[in-house]
Amino acid sequence: MSTVDDWPQAPVLRDLPQVARLDRAFDPHRLVTELQNLQESASWTQPRILSGEGVGSYVTDLDWKTLPLRSIGGDADRTDPGGPSLEDFADTHWFKHVPYLGEIVDAIPAPKGCVRLMALGPGAQSPRHCDTKLGLPWGMVRLHAPVVTLPEATLSFGADTYTWQPGSLWYADFTRLHQVQNRGTSTRIHLVIDCLVTERLMELFPEEFRTAPVLRSTVFEPEAPVRQDPLPHGRIRFPLPAAFTSFEEDDERFLGQESPLDAEIGEHDGHAALFVDGEPRFRLVPVGGGEYRFAGWRRERTLEPSGDAHGPVVVARVRSGAAERSLRIPAAESAR
Repeated sequence: MSTVDDWPQAPVLRDLPQVARLDRAFDPHRLVTELQNLQESASWTQPRILSGEGVGSYVTDLDWKTLPLRSIGGDADRTDPGGPSLEDFADTHWFKHVPYLGEIVDAIPAPKGCVRLMALGPGAQSPRHCDTKLGLPWGMVRLHAPVVTLPEATLSFGADTYTWQPGSLWYADFTRLHQVQNRGTSTRIHLVIDCLVTERLMELFPEEFRTAPVLRSTVFEPEAPVRQDPLPHGRIRFPLPAAFTSFEEDDERFLGQESPLDAEIGEHDGHAALFVDGEPRFRLVPVGGGEYRFAGWRRERTLEPSGDAHGPVVVARVRSGAAERSLRIPAAESAR
């Protein structure tokens, strides 16, 4: 394998506000009416985590429930936020029961990932924590549209405390240390939308975000699907650093080339896919320029199969804002 390109430090958006109201407003009465209709049949469960080993345990034993409206493969039992998979995000069957919430989701000009209704029960309080790889530098944000709230239901960043009102849309930098809590006697419910960062999405942000120099260090996603051209070679085999497919790992681990995976790029069910040890593991989604992201993820990590006079190669890339690492990996046509 070749050496990895020089890697500048990932951008940190500490010079921007930790919270911002976006330029979208909704009818709070319609939100409540639709939620009441849904409550009659909906089955809420606790959110789960996702790691390299798959969907894992519940995030917490608190009174914190969720109803997935959009998930990996449209699976109504997937309460995790999603991640790299053989399937991409799709609406669950619950989505058709909430047409007005669907309008809210559609009004956000960006590709959507996980969309969940999340309920924080009376007395629930999360530990102070940071969410990883969920922010502008990584090309993904988590937005909140409050549906039902109360003064005692708050989000805290240090000494700053917020209670967002129904009918509004909010961004927060959840990579900073924060805490959610509900000291009231009823349940707080938010519509929580994970979406990729696009130029048009940023137009909804306050001007200080749109004009901030550091915004140039944000990974912007294509706003429309890119046509998938035929793979430049047949199925090709190459050694891929294991950390590249482990999305909970820090990007620094991309340098680690010990115990590489036996990886192949080929077709599976009519789509490009990454195989590991001969088994399809991740669907590959074209993002332009010959690059593919992992289904369920964003352009923060991509693979580019190509070739030169010496045969096929694969370029693996890791991005954090404008900073980019690339690794050129010689490949070979697979005999499988």
